[in-house]
Order: sequence, then structure tokens, then C-alpha cells
Amino acid sequence: MSSAYLPGLGFAAPRTATRDPAGAETARLDRQARVRLILAIVAFATIYAVIAGRLVVLASLTPASPVHYLSPGEQVSHARPEILDRVGNVLATDIMVPSVYAEPVRIVDVDETIEKLTTVLPDLDRTDLRRRLTSGRDFIWIKREISPAERAAIHRLGIPGIGFTEENKRVYPAGAITGHVVGLVNVDNLGIAGYEKHLDVAWLGALHQAGLAHTARLEPVTLSIDLRAQHAVRDELIRAMDTFKAKAAAATVIDVHTGEILAMVSLPDFDPQRPSEALEPDRINRMTTGVYELGSAFKAFTTAMTLDTGRFDLKSTFDARSPIRVGGNTIGDYHGKNRILTIEEIYIHSSNIGTARMALAVGIEGHKEFLRKLGFFDRLETELPESGAPLYPKVWREVSTMTIAFGHGMSVSPLQAAAASAALVNGGKLIPPTFEPRSREAADRLARQVISPQTSDMMRYLMRLNVVKGTAKKADVPGYSVGGKTGTAEKVVNGRYSGNKVLTTFLSTFPTTDPKYVVFVMLDEPIGTTETHGYRTAGWNAAPTAGRIIGRVAPILGVPPEFAPIDGEEPLTVSY
Repeated sequence: MSSAYLPGLGFAAPRTATRDPAGAETARLDRQARVRLILAIVAFATIYAVIAGRLVVLASLTPASPVHYLSPGEQVSHARPEILDRVGNVLATDIMVPSVYAEPVRIVDVDETIEKLTTVLPDLDRTDLRRRLTSGRDFIWIKREISPAERAAIHRLGIPGIGFTEENKRVYPAGAITGHVVGLVNVDNLGIAGYEKHLDVAWLGALHQAGLAHTARLEPVTLSIDLRAQHAVRDELIRAMDTFKAKAAAATVIDVHTGEILAMVSLPDFDPQRPSEALEPDRINRMTTGVYELGSAFKAFTTAMTLDTGRFDLKSTFDARSPIRVGGNTIGDYHGKNRILTIEEIYIHSSNIGTARMALAVGIEGHKEFLRKLGFFDRLETELPESGAPLYPKVWREVSTMTIAFGHGMSVSPLQAAAASAALVNGGKLIPPTFEPRSREAADRLARQVISPQTSDMMRYLMRLNVVKGTAKKADVPGYSVGGKTGTAEKVVNGRYSGNKVLTTFLSTFPTTDPKYVVFVMLDEPIGTTETHGYRTAGWNAAPTAGRIIGRVAPILGVPPEFAPIDGEEPLTVSY
């Protein structure tokens, strides 16, 4: 009992003690609530801390190969830039096409679904489709890149779990005409050959990996190719293959001052819209991937090497009176003159004996060094990933120098030879070839002087002389001062030279008065015809083919003919 103070009495009166059960219980419950709240906060904070830590760990990991999980309707194909020729013609572009997919977990009746889909898409494999539709997966492709009509037909069927998405599809308006140059893509719109593959390797692939090239509108890229010239070259090669019954053909046109490739064709070719054609063995790009012994066309390089030493001129002589016997082999001439010949005569009569003696006069090391300067010991590098490595003797003997001098014993790609031949006529500058536009100033910065301007002048003279008086008369085109060198090489079959299969080439330039372009033509296994009087050598097939090409592409490329009076005759007036 306690006391209480009573006013006026001066003492405290006793107070009776009391208890409040409801208030105590309330206090206890408040304490429990606070404890539970604190525990919940701590628990949630711990959970979020674990999740945050896991996200940090996952974000720091770099998988060996990025994994991307598709979701229904997601854009999966990659956007690509348009590819244009030098005058703006479209060589490759993207269009949007539908693709059909399925969500197997939502399929109600697999048998009905298969039955309905195959009525619209009869090429589907029913067994494989059943396996995938019963896989329990969230997403599978039914067919990529279907037609709008097929999409509409499937949509009308109203099949649960079937959907559509829009994807980029690559189309090639020029078709096979530029197949080997432009290349092709796979179903995901990724480059797998030709310039398309170069784009991915150079920069487009990085955009794809960063996810920045799915639907973006990319700036077009321009090639050095002129579609008009490309068509003309291909048309003439088709004609030559038909006329001379050749199994294959190839040709290129190169600007001698910039290295730009205006046209490059290899037949048989393929249409990028039908990728399976590109897999056939005979569809390789013979201009870049194939390497060949070029026969007498190689004599142009041997002649330039000899003249560039400064020890010889066009009137210097070499003994071609009798064959050369070396290592159990005999080096002879096809139509031998059996006399001492000047360098000028050796060139226009295509003397193997005289050319071999010229190379011996320069020496083995000098010969190897000159060919190395021309790049013939290295794989040619261009924007196209397809490139063949040169073949040459591992042990280089005297006989190697003699045979390689006239085009046997060393194999290079035709494009490599064409690029090197440009240096013979452009003042002596070796310029890397390119499929992209390049200015003359940019080319000069890349150029290497491999022969003197004086040697280049002599080579232009010899090339023209060979068309006027030598083995390449059928390459002449009035008004265009064509020059060049023919080559006929026996093909190697099972390690031995075949007696009845040849590769013919013509390495040419025009106009020799002021060279602007090199034209290289190659025919694989042409045969003699009535038109050629049974001959199958380059002067009868590759040379006239090059002449027809020059006659067609020169006006396209803006090279007007020049007709000067000859021996007092009146000038010839022509229209073109």
C-alpha cells in the first residue's frame, strides 16, 4: 500500500496499488512486432545482397562463345549495308521477309499441326518436325524466310502455338554476274564468302556482336566494280567457253594507276540466291583462289627483269640456235627460229630458249629477288578472303630459273599476275589491287617502284609490237592500241605435264600509248576448232577473247578510240 498527500491535513493518506493487464499485453505485442519487422528487413536485405552479388559475378564473366536465347517473335537476322557498284547500281541489299516458328509447349495437337503445316510447306521433314514439336522446348523454327503467300496460308489455318517474325533477307539483283566478287551470306545474314565476308571481318561483325546491327539502316558501301563492264566480260567469257569448248574461264580488268578492279569474272560461277551452287567444286574463284603455271605470259616479267638490270637493251642478243639440254630435259621452241635473237625478237616470237638464256644472264639470285619484288612469293591480299598461295620450288636450281623464266615451275593466281603486269606498263609501280574505290593519290602512297620508268616504256613498246607482229595479232582492236603477251601452258595431271590439256592466257594492256587498264584472260582446256584451224594456243583463243572484251569495255570506261592516219591514208571516221 502507498500513501497519498491530503491537502490541509499535512500527511499522506495510504493508496491502494492497482494493475493494468491490457496495457502490459499491448506493450509486449509492440515489442514482438518491432523484432519481427527488424528480422524481415534483415532477411530481405540479405536476399537482395545475395542477388546483387550474383549479378555482379555473372556480369564479370566472359563466356567462351556468347549464348543468345531466342524468344518468340524476336528479330534474329542481322541488317547489312547495301553494296553498290562504282556508278551506284545495287549489287546486294536487304529486304524483310517472314519466318514461321512454333512454341512446342503451347501446341495442342502435334499430329494436326504437322498435317496442316505440310499442306502449305510440303518440303518440311515430318519426322524431324515431330521430334522438335514434342521436344518441350519454348521455341523452335519451323522455316526461315517463307513467302508472304505462305505466311498468309499458314495464318489462315489458325494453329495454336504457331507464330511469325520478320527477318532481314539478302538479295542480289545482279545474280551470278557478280557472284564471285560480292559473295554470299547464310540464313542469319552473316557473310560467308566474298566481299560479304570481308564486311563482317572488317567491321560489321563487331556491330553484330554488340547488338547494334539488327534493324539499323546502315550506310551503303561502294565497290570499284563497274557492273556494265562486269557483264561485258562475263558475256565474252561465256562465248569463249562455248566457242572453244573450254571447261572454265576467267578474266579481270584493272586500272593500272589505282589498282582498282573494274571487273573480275570466273566461270563457272554461281548465283548467291542459290547458295548450294557455291559448294560445287568447279565454282571456285579461279582469279584469286586458283594458282596456275601461266606459260609464256610469264615471259613478260622475265623480259622486264632483264631490261631493268641496265646491262641489256632491246637490241641485245641471245643464242637461240639450238635447244638447251639440262638435267635430262630439253628446252626448245614451239616455232624455233634457230638463230641468234634480239630481246625484241625473243619476245615477239616467244622463244623459250632465248628467255631461259636471259634469266641465266641475270642469275638465280637476281631472278628470285625480282620475282619477290613482284610479290610472287607471297599470297595476294585483297578484300576477298579467298586467296591461293603461290607454288614454287623449295630448292631453286639453275633449271628452275630457266623453266620459270618461260612460265613453267611456278604457279601464281591470275589476279596476282594481272596486278604485277600493271607495273610493267604504268611507269614501274606495283600497286596492290583492290575491290574498293581508290584515288590515284592514295594508290601512289601504297605503290612500290619495282622497275624503272624507262623499262616500263620498253615493255609497252614490246607489248604493242607483239600484237602488231607477234603471237597476239588476233587481240588487236582498231583505235585502242592493244598490247600484250600470250601464254600456253601444258597442265600438270597426276604430277606430269599433260600432252593434250592446256591452259591459255593473254596478259594485255590498252592503250599502249598511255596505258589505262590491264585485261587478263584465261581459258582452261580449250580445244582446237574449225575456226582456229585446229590450233588451241592462246593466240587463237585467249587473245581474240581479250580483244572482244576490250572493244566492249573501253567505251564503257570512257576510253575513246584514236584513229591516226597511216602511211598517208585518210583518217577513218567511226561511230561508237
